[in-house]
Amino acid sequence: MKKILVVDDEKPIVEILRYNLEKEGYRVYSAFDGEEALRIVEEENPDLIILDIMLPKKDGFTVCREIRANSSTPIIMLTAKDLETDKVVGLELGADDYVTKPFSAREITARIRAILRRSELGEKSPQKEQGMLSIGPVTIDLDRMNVSNRGHHVDLTLREYNLLLFLMTRHGFVFSREQLLNQVWGYEYIGEERTVDVTVRRLREKIEKDPANPEIIHTKRGVGYYFKWR
Repeated sequence: MKKILVVDDEKPIVEILRYNLEKEGYRVYSAFDGEEALRIVEEENPDLIILDIMLPKKDGFTVCREIRANSSTPIIMLTAKDLETDKVVGLELGADDYVTKPFSAREITARIRAILRRSELGEKSPQKEQGMLSIGPVTIDLDRMNVSNRGHHVDLTLREYNLLLFLMTRHGFVFSREQLLNQVWGYEYIGEERTVDVTVRRLREKIEKDPANPEIIHTKRGVGYYFKWR
């Protein structure tokens, strides 16, 4: 049974999510402030965290930052503000996804399924049985979902890992932002193509020698992104 932590100071929202997620077969934990959330993360090691931004004691951005210092557990951030700045900040801190309030239980359940499915199974690829995928300086241990670059371990979020793996297994092929959203994020993301740009930027910062002049993940101007090593 997958464990999900719901963090929100609005109890009705927590209860609605609990009811719907338990119907789907998840074990649900709840926290109503940032400090309580961090304690439950340490004690219960949830498989996914739904994290509100506006929280007492420690806000969602701070909680996300502290979780990311030690864990790659998938995080979906909730925000009552339909502001691009909130979304970008959350993604920059390592959140895997975000949902703007008000949201439907069906929408958030679909996103949880998509994230957990990729977390459990990894990305399907013809190289899966070989255990290792290596192109240029980047190597992925597919069984352990570990990434190394020039021999050094690279700590990626689940979303960054899935994006890297998708592009590596399709070496040289260019994908639009819309295609990447559908294939890597796992569902349609209408009007949110900036999400891809932020995730690519974070990934480049972790694997490129010079992120401003990438040698691994390239941009095809006016089209999208692709992985190519020389």
